[in-house]
Order: sequence, then C-alpha cells, then structure tokens
Amino acid sequence: MQLYEQWLENDYNPFVMFDVNGKIIAANHEAQFLLSYVTAKEIFDIANVYANVTFGFRTTLFDFKIGENWFYGITVGYLDDTNIGIKLYKTPIKRFTSLNESGEFINIYSILDLCISAASISRKIIFKKEFDPTFPNLKLQVEKFAQLIGKIYESHQNTDTIITKLSVKTGEHIKFHDKKYPIFTLGIEGGDRDIRKEQNIEHLAHNINSSVYFKPHETILSSAMICA
Repeated sequence: MQLYEQWLENDYNPFVMFDVNGKIIAANHEAQFLLSYVTAKEIFDIANVYANVTFGFRTTLFDFKIGENWFYGITVGYLDDTNIGIKLYKTPIKRFTSLNESGEFINIYSILDLCISAASISRKIIFKKEFDPTFPNLKLQVEKFAQLIGKIYESHQNTDTIITKLSVKTGEHIKFHDKKYPIFTLGIEGGDRDIRKEQNIEHLAHNINSSVYFKPHETILSSAMICA
C-alpha cells in the first residue's frame, strides 16, 4: 500500500468510493465505522444530491448528524460516469486529556432524575428521556456533576420540551494510567440555547474531566465511564 493510500485509510474523516450503481468500491476505516450506523445507499444518495452538475469536485458546508457523529460538510467528486467519491468532515470535539478517578459510585439515572425534577419546578417544560437502559453504577463527583447538568438545563429553558439522551460512544475510549475507559455521552436538546452560559458550562465540565460540545439546540457532554 502506497503512502497516499495509507494516509487515506487512516484519515480522521470518512471517505467512500462508489460505482455507478451505488456499490462500495473503497471505504477507509472511519467510513467502515460510519457504515455501522447508516446504509451505503444513504451515503450514496447524499453524494448524488451534493455532486457537481458537471465532472469535478464540490465542497458543501452544512451541519448534519449520522449515528453519534456530527459533520460540518462534505466533498463529492467524480471524473466520469463510472465512480463517485464522498468525504465527510467530522466536527471537532474538545476532548478531555486527564482523568480524576475520585468520586462515589452512584446510579446515574437517579442523578439525572433529580436534576430534571429540580429544573422542572419553576418551568412549564416537558422533559423527555432517551436513556440507554444498561448503564452500571458510575463513579462521579456527584455535587459537581449535578451542578453542571443544572446549568445546562438552565441554558435550554427557552423551549416547551427538553430531551435528555444518555448513551455509550461505541468504539471510543480514554486511556489513563494504562487503563482504558469507555466514554458516555449526555445530550440535552431543546430550544435556542442561552450562549451567555457557555463559558460557565465549559468551566464546570473541565472541573470534572469532561468535554462539552455546543450545537444550536443541543449541548453534548462526554465523560469517562468509571464503573464499579
């Protein structure tokens, strides 16, 4: 395998090459991971929609989500009617680089329920939950974690409905002191965020070794799963 082929294979961004019938000719490692969430036809359809009218390459920037990944744009290219390629650009997410293993083992569902109850006292908001039902007890800095979730709910108060989503990031982990920890994500979605609260939320997340990512209508928190 030549250098450019190895480079493409190990690219952070998914790349897929199709034939004229939508059959995959080549897909790098990231694309193979992406295809566990979405069918080849869906990616092929995106390529056809955003392809240049004539032969050549076209880059389009827009925000979209596939599986657990956010993307900010794509490049579609073809030189003839035989093959078409598409590269999807993953949105960079701030990562935590250290891990504080202090805290206490607790049921995360209980904390989230308490935070939702507290957030709903003074607001007429419908709170919906989309939780992975298989979470074990996690070691968390409970008071700081609850404070962070409370601030995130406050930033989304300009809405009728808030959806809280809890899941594990498939295939991702953080390595610390020769140990590998899975990563869980907590997404809180609803209405226009109060961007004035972003700095405070980022500070609170940093204090518990978590990363936070902001979308126009969603705040996504990622943290290590330290299990009992």
